Amino acid sequence: MSAKRCGPYFCGIDAAMDVVGGKWKSLILWELEASEVRRFGELRRALPGVSEKMLIQQLRDLEEDGIVHREVYREVPPRVEYSLTEDGRALNAALEPLGAWGRTRIDRIGAARVHAS
Repeated sequence: MSAKRCGPYFCGIDAAMDVVGGKWKSLILWELEASEVRRFGELRRALPGVSEKMLIQQLRDLEEDGIVHREVYREVPPRVEYSLTEDGRALNAALEPLGAWGRTRIDRIGAARVHAS
């Protein structure tokens, strides 16, 4: 699979942010890590505020970059499931220290947390 984003980059952070840039991609990664496999509707419900169009685009980008695997089941009605690839799991592991920093910041500044319905 060829990635559409292929540099040039200033550094590793630049290359990584090219893949996970934006609000929804990191949240999709987090949700797939927590649940392993999700259908589109489950992801949409788990990410309040994301539009269908945005979720489709973000999933396509992550799939194209080899971060998310899309499995299509040929049945009626059609079923599509998303999961992390090995690269996706490695990316989540790399993002974990950033998430820990963010959780500490949330507590330090007393910010509210969004809870999925």
